Order: sequence, then C-alpha cells, then structure tokens
Amino acid sequence: FMSETVAALCLSAGYRHAGDRMWQTLTLFFALMPCALVQLSLVFIHRDVSRDRPLVLLLHLLQLGPLV
Repeated sequence: FMSETVAALCLSAGYRHAGDRMWQTLTLFFALMPCALVQLSLVFIHRDVSRDRPLVLLLHLLQLGPLV
C-alpha cells in the first residue's frame, strides 16, 4: 500500500519536472482517490466494531489507517 503511494508520488514528481501537468494531475488523482476511499471505509468499520478512538481517526486522516 505504502510503496504504491510512494511510487505514484515519484512518478507525479517526474511528470512535474518534465512539465506535463495533465499526467501529473491524473496520476495524483488515481493514486490518492482510492486511498481516501479506503480510509473512509475503514473509519466506518472501526466505528461499527469498536468505540470511538481519536487516535485511530487521526491515523485514518493521515492515510495511515491500514497500518492500524
């Protein structure tokens, strides 16, 4: 999960360095949108299974939910 995100960010930086804004935007969108959707679904699963824990919510907001 994390290596895929890092690879997408490196690829996006390469597109930015090359001056190709369209591919940079598409790479960021297709890399970060699924991450955000996974984090939102994990937030709802954690709320259903256990009590509210602010640390877990913070980790999900920082895109570190799968590590929990």
